[in-house]
Amino acid sequence: MRLLLAEDTVALARSIAQGLTEEGFTVDVVHDGEEALHLASEITFDGLILDRMLPSMDGLTVLRTLRRRGKRTPVLLLTALGEVHDRVDGLDAGADDYLVKPFAFAELLARVRALLRRGYGQPSNVLRVGKLELDLAARSASVAGKPLELTAREFAVLELFALKPGATWSRTQLAERLYNEDAERDSNVIDVFVARLRKKLEAAGLPGSEMIRTLRGAGYRFDPPAEDEGSA
Repeated sequence: MRLLLAEDTVALARSIAQGLTEEGFTVDVVHDGEEALHLASEITFDGLILDRMLPSMDGLTVLRTLRRRGKRTPVLLLTALGEVHDRVDGLDAGADDYLVKPFAFAELLARVRALLRRGYGQPSNVLRVGKLELDLAARSASVAGKPLELTAREFAVLELFALKPGATWSRTQLAERLYNEDAERDSNVIDVFVARLRKKLEAAGLPGSEMIRTLRGAGYRFDPPAEDEGSA
């Protein structure tokens, strides 16, 4: 999943981005409010981590502007201001959660995961779709209890599919969730990931080609079988 991190302290931004990347997220980093507003308005992110005190435009102004524009991206607001009225201001501006500096990265990570789960209507980090199980925190997958070995990118694609079964994803939408603005993208990389996923699902006893359907001119749709279909 793709996150936008807006933090003007470069060292802190670098540390947070590295930690989130190691946890499987795609992260875009900006250091001022105007750039944060521009990217958040133009790109579909799964979540936004927004520092309250940013140069050029403060975080609350960015947040209020996004909400006025109808952007419903989940937002975690970071701030050194920890008074009750400061938290209230942030939440009233449209933030979904609030984290006071200094903080432990483990807490930020847990809050980000919770924020994204709620955005997709998921109550826990363990996602079950028929015999397929994804642990979104451990970044691991299994079929009928047996581990399914996936690369980080393959897991990321399967995660998006499983979070929204029945939804149609274009190749562009998938690529935008997997790569940040600085990354080079091969034009057929999504097709490669999907082909590998199908083979691995089939090797695990699931009908991979039926589960991940190609919709001509539209992209892909994830149609998981019922639990009693397929072999274990």
